[in-house]
Amino acid sequence: MTKPRTEQVCINDTPFYHCMVRCVRRAFLCGDDHETGENFDHRKQWLVSRLRFLSYVHAIDICAYAVMSNHYHVVLHVDKSRAEDWTLDEVVERWLQLYKGDKLIQKWIAFRSEMSKAELQKAEEIIEQWRERLTSISWFMRGVNETIARMANEEDNCKGRFWEGRFKSQALLDEQALLTCMAYVDLNPVRAGVANDLIDSDFTSIQQRIFDFVNNKAKAEINSKSEEESDNQDNITDVKLTKRNQKRIQSKLQKQQKVEQALQLDALPKADIKPLHGSLHADITYAIPITLADYSELVESTGRCIRDGKRSFIPDISQNIIHALGFNPEQWITHVKNFSSLYATNVGSVEILKAKSRRSNKCWYKGIGLMS
Repeated sequence: MTKPRTEQVCINDTPFYHCMVRCVRRAFLCGDDHETGENFDHRKQWLVSRLRFLSYVHAIDICAYAVMSNHYHVVLHVDKSRAEDWTLDEVVERWLQLYKGDKLIQKWIAFRSEMSKAELQKAEEIIEQWRERLTSISWFMRGVNETIARMANEEDNCKGRFWEGRFKSQALLDEQALLTCMAYVDLNPVRAGVANDLIDSDFTSIQQRIFDFVNNKAKAEINSKSEEESDNQDNITDVKLTKRNQKRIQSKLQKQQKVEQALQLDALPKADIKPLHGSLHADITYAIPITLADYSELVESTGRCIRDGKRSFIPDISQNIIHALGFNPEQWITHVKNFSSLYATNVGSVEILKAKSRRSNKCWYKGIGLMS
């Protein structure tokens, strides 16, 4: 039986969620249409730009994403404290970037001093409702899916559903679940056999992180760096990229920028992806507790194992991270390959899932015995 969204999303349990949406009938509506021979890869850029624009407006960070030809994944972090710090004016400004608003709010903006006490109270109630919606995963996903569906239907000159349903979600209850899910999402193109490595994994967050690293490094080499900028640069200089790979990245980055310009998406404000920083002991609220170098090496070596279909060499540094997450290398590979099917609505360690099941008066959750 389908569970109501209120039972699947509880920010008090965790602010991290994995969401996935499929095209109707799993058709390749964002890739090659084998019936007509048309290519709709540009819709993947629509999705990436829309996700990052909504992250800019909402108090919701993007930890990972992967846009495929017939579905997309995104890992979200709800930052409720950020929304609570917004003034009423900031909430209204953000909301009106997405929706028309309300006549009472238009009056509140223009003639606030002339409004009665009852009108002001009602206006504040509406704004507080908007504040809540700007931290809602349901409203975030609605803002993505409805817009893309309308754009695609207009392009195809047709009506009807574009997406199979609203979205499926999994609560990521601990760091183990978060990092495993991020690796699973970033490796979607490799698992599907459409990319050989992270640089070729188009429309994924790991590729975007590498793009950003190369871009920032290039800017740092041109501009004189302050002491603070040098410190920040020290955190990412240990990412190993050959000259050939740097040229590949620059070429792909220029191609992406041309696509954004052609689709008139380059002027759209967009949020950065949630940063990676420090060690497994970093504050997860502000940054995901792993360095870019460690994460990219972990995902790259995992991708080689998945791509080759056999056990491959995993460097010691990646093995240390895997063990810190409570896995051995073989368990890690299994979880990253089959993450969505191994778990249902909640993902975490045995202890976390048992505690969650007790609070929810459930006997068990799918996946609770995997690490036993």
